[in-house]
Amino acid sequence: MTEATQPGRNRPNEEPTQDEQLLNEPLDATSVDVRRNSDSWRVLRIMGEFVWGFENLQRVAGGVSIFGSARTKPEDPMYQAAVQTGALFAAANVPVITGGGPGIMEAANKGAFEAGGLSIGCNIELPHEQFSNKYLTKSLDFKFFFVRKTMFVKYALGFVVFPGGYGTLDELFEALTLIQTDKVTDFPVVLFGDGYWGGLVEWMHKTLLDGGMISPGDERLFTLTNDPAVAVQTIMDAQARLALNGHGR
Repeated sequence: MTEATQPGRNRPNEEPTQDEQLLNEPLDATSVDVRRNSDSWRVLRIMGEFVWGFENLQRVAGGVSIFGSARTKPEDPMYQAAVQTGALFAAANVPVITGGGPGIMEAANKGAFEAGGLSIGCNIELPHEQFSNKYLTKSLDFKFFFVRKTMFVKYALGFVVFPGGYGTLDELFEALTLIQTDKVTDFPVVLFGDGYWGGLVEWMHKTLLDGGMISPGDERLFTLTNDPAVAVQTIMDAQARLALNGHGR
């Protein structure tokens, strides 16, 4: 592997994040001894963050988590669609939960906030600080990705996934895996923007399904749309089914 293609970034002047300290494995024996002790105590820190997150979000019922790129600009049609989607959810009394940052996250929060709805941001500690957007009625800052990801699922009835990069794809496939393995009940996932997601959906059919990597029906664990109203209705239909069946999430 050449120097230009080596993964990761060289950040000599930046403090490692809590995730980085947890996941980086020491290479020398002395560091292993230190790591063994620090990891044991870090478990308590992780537990504390779970408790803190649950306590701060326990009054949030029946929300929707909206994901998408932090790089999307306000003039982008997807930004405008996310604003509209957030506003429609607020009108339906559905709390909007995002990663709390810029781009699509900001757009969805803006729509909910300006429509008078509950607009929640679950931010994350990153090497290059991600600042919370200004359209939040509740803002939480997490240190551990996996704790934050649990909140996105636990306090939402479903996901709406706008165009985005690795982080967005991570949340998408995490949700699809939980649905496929029956870890969540009637959890709708909406992919917004067929021009963006169409190639991935086609690959799922031709490569995953035809190759036997997923079972028939797994390729239909999501809804593809370009319409904010369809995205909202998909989530609301799941909410109605859960209520009818006497289930909660």
